[in-house]
Amino acid sequence: MTMPRSFVALSVATVLSTSGTRLSAIAIPWLVLTTTGSPVLTGLVGFAEMLPYVLAKALGGPLIDRLGARRVAVWCDCLSMFAVSLVPLFYWAGLLSIWVLLPLVALIGVLRAPSDASKMALVPAVAAMGQLPLERITGVVGASDRLAGTLGAAAAGVLIGLLGSGPALLVNALAFLLSALVLAAGLPARIAAAEPKPVIATSYGAELAGGWHVLRRDPVLLGLTIMIAFTNLFDQAYSIVLLPVWVRTAGLDVAWVGILLATFSGSAIVGAALAAIYGPRLPRLLLYTLGFFCAGPLAMGIYAVNLPLPAIVAVLLLGGLAAGFINPIISAILFERTPPAMVGRVVALAGALSWALIPFGGLYAGVLVDNWGIATALGVTALLYLVATSAPLAVPSFRQMGRRPVAVPDLTQPG
Repeated sequence: MTMPRSFVALSVATVLSTSGTRLSAIAIPWLVLTTTGSPVLTGLVGFAEMLPYVLAKALGGPLIDRLGARRVAVWCDCLSMFAVSLVPLFYWAGLLSIWVLLPLVALIGVLRAPSDASKMALVPAVAAMGQLPLERITGVVGASDRLAGTLGAAAAGVLIGLLGSGPALLVNALAFLLSALVLAAGLPARIAAAEPKPVIATSYGAELAGGWHVLRRDPVLLGLTIMIAFTNLFDQAYSIVLLPVWVRTAGLDVAWVGILLATFSGSAIVGAALAAIYGPRLPRLLLYTLGFFCAGPLAMGIYAVNLPLPAIVAVLLLGGLAAGFINPIISAILFERTPPAMVGRVVALAGALSWALIPFGGLYAGVLVDNWGIATALGVTALLYLVATSAPLAVPSFRQMGRRPVAVPDLTQPG
């Protein structure tokens, strides 16, 4: 099994599953917003999906290390296909009340979490098979993730506008199925067997605590995780509530939700590709800080000041380009500082903690919009985002983001 096939399989599976997730992240909130007219209920649905997602991701790390990331990713993608399909089926049957939708989206969140963490945990193993710089691999995976965001957002706008939310969600289900098939066929079964396992049998709780111990003792990883938790809160508020409400208030079609998200993500593909090519030679701290500033407060603030649509698109292109460098930098730092035997646990735990505030993003935005209107909600969120992006300039631990030699498992020989 050659590295290109494994790497292509992981990249394609990332594009498929993330595209489907982005599609449903637009389709489900838009369904709630158009049927209820309530920003708070729209935010509540986001909360119901993301809280189980965060908990499942935090608790699933030892399972990934025990069973193997490939196996967990394949099975969770298959089960996600069935879970997502239930939403349109209940809708067409006339049974999809808000109280039925909430447990359905919670199930989707529980299944998505281990799948996302498993795909991330596969990165160092795939990198080792090709003996390539880790930052180059994370850059390409980051570009794949951004491509998925672009395709998913664009497809959501078109499909929802033409067919409605139900058929759009069936496309999401198909994307999960294809992701599972690509991983099963494209990654060698021995990659799971070769993943490092604990030498001494321990309890599930002890393994979970070990992941937390690694994360807590590393000031760089801990600082990154806390900062990203807050930026993710504001990103969720924007994508789930603020942007759809702004589009609706501006009298635009739902397709513009997808167009604006796709504009940002499409530009971020270029940024991630540049990170893959030039990342190992570029200053991490500077790119990280500028990337967050352009992607967050700058990109959100343009809506609050009511700029013309062409100006908004131009700023989103700049913000996306800068944002493309962020995830490759974060991923490389995470893998450099994580012991190989604990990749699943630390990746899952760091991912869960950095997403810990996401469940509240929709509720936060819904309350702001209901009480102060969309313009004020966007302005306040942009200002708070600016405070969060100042952390690398104020917290000394961020200055230790320089490169470290990374020890990854050698999977070039049969395990």
